[in-house]
Amino acid sequence: MSELRITDVRATAVGFSREPATLNANLVSPTSAFDDHVEKGRRWWGPAVTVIVEVETDAGIVGVGSAGGFSAAPKSVIEHHFRDLVLGEDPFDVELIWAKLYRASVRFGRAGTAIAALSAIDIACWDIMGRALRVPVFELLGGRAHSRVPVYVSRLYALEDLDELADEARRWQAEGFTMMKQRFGFGPRDGVAGMRRNEQLIRTVREAVGDDVVLAADAYMGWDLHYALEMERRLRPYGLRWIEEPLMPHDIAGYARLCRESTTLISSGEHAYTRYGFRELIEHAASDILQPDVNRMGGITEARKVFALAAAHDIPVVPHSNEAHNLHLVTSQLNAPFAEYFPDVEPDTGNELFWKLFEGCTPAVDGHIRLEARPGLGIELRRDVVADLEVR
Repeated sequence: MSELRITDVRATAVGFSREPATLNANLVSPTSAFDDHVEKGRRWWGPAVTVIVEVETDAGIVGVGSAGGFSAAPKSVIEHHFRDLVLGEDPFDVELIWAKLYRASVRFGRAGTAIAALSAIDIACWDIMGRALRVPVFELLGGRAHSRVPVYVSRLYALEDLDELADEARRWQAEGFTMMKQRFGFGPRDGVAGMRRNEQLIRTVREAVGDDVVLAADAYMGWDLHYALEMERRLRPYGLRWIEEPLMPHDIAGYARLCRESTTLISSGEHAYTRYGFRELIEHAASDILQPDVNRMGGITEARKVFALAAAHDIPVVPHSNEAHNLHLVTSQLNAPFAEYFPDVEPDTGNELFWKLFEGCTPAVDGHIRLEARPGLGIELRRDVVADLEVR
């Protein structure tokens, strides 16, 4: 037990820095099933990208976390429910705080908004612990398991102009990235013609970068099982390392069958919650690579349990995004073989907004990241940017 006590919790909803054109067309997603999915464009995502949470202590140490999920909803849960429950608590008691918030919201939580809100508070408490002890969070998690972490650049949206897509892939290769992930643009509503267009996208990037680059592709929950089985068969000649989130997250049986029948690895977990959701994926052999979104699935306290579960089954864990909380876990866990990397680009999609919100984010060098040993998460909130982008 430390001598610190939590004296305040503040939550701020933050929106897009500019219109993310990449979200408006040729991006397969769960909403691709609807007639107006292109017409509504970004409105499917809502106005908020994340909720920034600051946890303050009586010693003046302030920890920062964020709530994933592209929603402002966690702000309300924090302000109207969780804040009062953590005031006066010791921020070092992360297991106790986690259990209190989980059990206090279990009647309406267990996944989604409540767990994202819990995640942000938990991450902020880990930041406080590191700052108070003057050590990086990865030291609290066991130290460096990797001196530096290989990353895959996560971009390459489904552009209409295939020459532009090829040029982008070659630029990332020239910057030293030997791993890349692109996006599928089409799903079941687009029929066989859409399958051919998806294949064109993959072929374009593969021919642009050659066979020595690890290539993966993301369907973002926009396919069904039979479409995914056929699409995977068509794509085998291009040597994809994995296909990401092809099915809706509730379709555990579909994922299990796809993992059995696919010769390409299948990844999932970005929209799974807590150790219980990941236990189900593991027990049903429903994912070859687990991809938790740490500021959505329960925070660092819960993520380290997922890493342990996965390690017991020799399953790699690759968190969604290169936000600081993810990189500290990846740096400290041997079963995290590489990390996702959203580059600092314009216009961003919201996934890259953390580069604007925080000072001290770590850029990749020659396709790798090495975290510096700064206290806590090693980042500082840019309050002027938060104020400019606040969704009121």
